Amino acid sequence: MWSKITRSVVLIVLLLILISIRFFEDVLFYDPYLKFFENDYLYLDSPRRETLKLVLFTSLRYALNSLVSLGLLYTVFRSVSIIKFSLLVYSFSYLILISVFLYFVINPRQEDYYLFFNMRRFLIQPIILLVLFPAFYYNRLNR
Repeated sequence: MWSKITRSVVLIVLLLILISIRFFEDVLFYDPYLKFFENDYLYLDSPRRETLKLVLFTSLRYALNSLVSLGLLYTVFRSVSIIKFSLLVYSFSYLILISVFLYFVINPRQEDYYLFFNMRRFLIQPIILLVLFPAFYYNRLNR
């Protein structure tokens, strides 16, 4: 259905979108934790934040990364069943991650900052794609 050139162009565009989301994160999203975690955060107090705004922008970023990731997975594997399964993984992961994220935002404790920092990455970066892609590739090789 798609030529190799079309697939390559779509892959490059989708990767550029993911890179742009990361590169322009300061402009596109409200996230006081971006600057907080750039510093020596283990010894600082949690930054001031608007919880609802933070959750909405974090959710938006997760949704954008997820949609682009699903596009990448479809472009590479061209399988609706992979997209359906991935959508379930992204949805289930979001429910768990946003719940834990909210807990850390509402109850900031210095001893939890490192765990919060790493857990937050799953919401704001396309890490799930880095897990799903090799899994689907390996599955395809073993068929």
